[in-house]
Amino acid sequence: MIYGVGIDLIKIERLKKVIEKWEDRFLKRVFTQGEIAYCYEKKQPYLSLAVRFAAKEALIKAIGSAVPVSFTDIEVINIASGKPVLKMHGRLEDFFREKFIKKAHLSLSHEHEYGIACVILEREER
Repeated sequence: MIYGVGIDLIKIERLKKVIEKWEDRFLKRVFTQGEIAYCYEKKQPYLSLAVRFAAKEALIKAIGSAVPVSFTDIEVINIASGKPVLKMHGRLEDFFREKFIKKAHLSLSHEHEYGIACVILEREER
């Protein structure tokens, strides 16, 4: 059963300018250390950071305003195959357990100027 769906589109250059202006202050508020390290290993770190930001926004849209969420409670990691997946922490992890949300499906894409993320939350049938 679908619990929620969220989608977010981001202009990569806009996020780049925010990061250049606020540097670590912004990065540490929005991304986990693992995400920052992963993205800065890439040839185009801002592209990777932008789609991760979009994934976090899409997840927040998928849960609605049911629970306040910290961006760092949402982490985008890549499994061995390279597929990006969402990992929840803190209050968000508790929320998923309480609402019987068993899976967060994530799709990321980008094309030159824009990045996009789609999240579908799947709930156990009760």
